[in-house]
Formats: sequence, C-alpha cells, structure tokens
Amino acid sequence: MADSKEAPFQQDIINAMAPAGWLVGTSGGYDRKNALYTEDLLGYIQETWPDRWDKFCKNNPQAPEQVLVQKVVRELEKVGTLEVLRHGFKVPGVKFELCSFKPDHGMNPESLARYRANRLRVVPEVSYSPHARDRAAGGQSYNPRLDLVLFVNGIPTATLELKSEFKQSVDNAKRQYMYDRPVKDPITRKPEPILTFKRGALVHFAVSQDEVAMTTKLAGKNTFFLPFNQGAEGGGAGNPMPASENDYATAYLWERVFQPDAWLKILGRFLHLEQKVTEDFHGRRQTKETLIFPRYHQWDVVNQLVGTTRDEGPGKRYLVQHSAGSGKSNSIAWTAHQLANLYAEDGTKLFNSVIVVTDRTVLDSQLQDTIYQFEHARGVVCPITRDVGNKSKSEQLAEALANNTRIIIVTIQTFPALFDALDKRPQLAEGNYAVIADEAHSSQTGSSASK
Repeated sequence: MADSKEAPFQQDIINAMAPAGWLVGTSGGYDRKNALYTEDLLGYIQETWPDRWDKFCKNNPQAPEQVLVQKVVRELEKVGTLEVLRHGFKVPGVKFELCSFKPDHGMNPESLARYRANRLRVVPEVSYSPHARDRAAGGQSYNPRLDLVLFVNGIPTATLELKSEFKQSVDNAKRQYMYDRPVKDPITRKPEPILTFKRGALVHFAVSQDEVAMTTKLAGKNTFFLPFNQGAEGGGAGNPMPASENDYATAYLWERVFQPDAWLKILGRFLHLEQKVTEDFHGRRQTKETLIFPRYHQWDVVNQLVGTTRDEGPGKRYLVQHSAGSGKSNSIAWTAHQLANLYAEDGTKLFNSVIVVTDRTVLDSQLQDTIYQFEHARGVVCPITRDVGNKSKSEQLAEALANNTRIIIVTIQTFPALFDALDKRPQLAEGNYAVIADEAHSSQTGSSASK
C-alpha cells in the first residue's frame, strides 16, 4: 500500500517529476522577501538573452543582479505573475521576457532553444514568510511552510498542500489553506507575497492520495475551491481507483498536468484574468477580477480536440457532451484560439479561419477579452452579428473570410449568409475551416442548421 505518511507521498511526487524535467530545489534557495527562486530567474535571463543582459549590466553597473530582482518584483506587484510570465517587461533600453512558450511550429530554432531553456523547479517544505524572522526576534514562533512549490524561471506558479488519505482527506488540505495560510501575516498585517492574489503563485492545489481541489485566490475562510478531479467510473465525482495498490488515484496531477510541456501550455494558453464590471445601487462601478485556471475536464477536452484535429486533419466531426455550469464558454475560447494557431508539421497553417456559431452575445466579448490576454493583439476575433453601416452580414462574413481572420463569430441565423459569401467569392471555398457550434439547442434545427 502507498505509505500513509505525508513525507513519502511528497517524495513520491518529487521522484515522478524529476525524471520528467523538473529541477529539485531546496527551501534555502528561495528568497522569502521577494518570493523568487533567484538563481533560476537570473540564470534563465543570462542564458537566453545574453546580449540584453550585457546591455542591462552596462546601464546598471552597480549590483545588476540586485537591480534586476527589484525591477522584477516591482513589475510583479504592478501587473501580476501571469502578465509578467506572458509578456515580460521593459526597462530603459531593454525588454526582458521571463518565460518562453512553445512556438506554434518548429521553423524557428532560436525560439525552440529558448523554450527548452525554461527552468521548471519543484521545491519541498518552503518556508515562505518574510516575516518569520521579525516575529522570532519578538519571541514569537512563526515559520509556516508549503509542502511543495512549483517555480518557472524562478517565479512561483503553484503551491501544494498534501494530505495522506489514511490520516486526513483533501478537506484537511483546504482547511489548512483557509486557516493556516493567511494572505497577510496575522500580527504585522503585512502581505505574504507568494500567497497574494495575482502577485504570487497563480494556483493553489489541495491534494490527497484520492482527490484534488484548487483555488486561484486565497481569502481565508471565504476561499472557494473547485474540484480538480477526473471523475469516477459511471460519471460520479472523484477519481477512478488506481490500477495498482501502490499507485495514487491523483497521480494524473503530477504525471500529466505537471508534465513540463503541459504546465507551460497551461500558463501560456489556458490561464487568464477575467474582469467583470458591476454597478451597485448608487451607480458606483467596481471591477471584479477572477483568475481562471481550467478545471480538469476543460483542460482535457481542449487538449483532446486540438490533439485529435492535429493528428486527423480537417474534415472530421466531433461531439462534446457537457453539463450546465461546466465552463463551456471558456472551453470554446481556449479551443478556438488553439485551433486558430494550429500548424501542420511542414509549417503550414491547418485552418484559414475558425468559425464559432453561437446565439450568446456574451461569448463575443468573452472570446475577445480572453484571446487578447494571450496575444495583446486586436482584430484576432471578428464578431458578425448584425449589419454594420452599408455592409450586410454576408458581406462582412465574406470580407472576414477573404482576410483569413483567425476567429469569426456568427449566430446560427447569420451562418446561412456564408453561402451568399461563397457565391460572391467562390475561391473562399478552397480553404480549410474549423466550425465550433455552441450548443445543439432548438435554434439549431431546421434549414439553418442543415446548411
């Protein structure tokens, strides 16, 4: 049987991650004050951007390493971990990129080399609080630890609290985050940077040998956890029983989700910051930010759809069954964006455009906002839901197709205009197009759906 103590459980996870490409670190390498694994941050920049590093050193001859760390911390506090990992930051005369994501095709060897230079590190028993020494000086014992922390190029991306199922369940790990991992030091009221929303780790996993839950925002007793399970046999909650009594039901987390390519893809192509503006009774507007991390079923279905499409090529049909509240809008956004960036082995694009057929106007803005976070480029998504000026929907659609607009959103009522567009520009029919039809509901029956 898998050992009932947490330490062997923790070690088994590390033993599985190290051969897959994760470096194993020590708590001593972690800079509590700045919430960075500094060795990896500096090493990655010096290896992948030597010219930029040299230029930075000339501009900052006094302790350039220290100056860079200060600038990274300031940027993390200003825009957050995800934005810094995705888009880097600028200092006078130099732009630094702090993570390299897998290029869409293998045509650029320099991009591939930078991608392979990413330093992913797992560190056990991280004493994370910068206030521990201050408290100790005052005669108070305070040195909280996180069971595991996952770093990418020195920047924390995930924390894990582990519980052995034979002693405690995943609920004990949740309670530990809620009551023993305060976002602010309970005495000094100063923030704990690694636990701070946006500024620190992007996701926090509560993990037992049988189940996984996750949250992207620690908020004390108000912390909201979502399950991160595969689902059990017969459609139930939880996870399937492991094949062997020496295996863990939650091994998919470190064997699949934490596989280096998969983890970097989650950071580059899945995670996004959702912003919703609400207005109270007095007309005061407030922006609520939620960091969206895919649930397991979302991550799995997008990877299956994109992977199968890459393997089988255009011309196939796939049906996705989902339940209410399963996060379908995000699954559609992630699938559309990844299909629009899908290339064959020879470097040719698989689809001229991705067409999303939906009746929900909310999907227009959600798709655009989500994809803008990945690319910081406007015009990637073109919604065609009404006549604009003197242009009919069919004319707009023909124009979007002729321009190879990467993602086009139409309603089921507008979709037949595609045939008018093809009549006017028959050459458009020569391309390959991915069509994502949102919901087989009542409006998608009849002649429109047939077309």
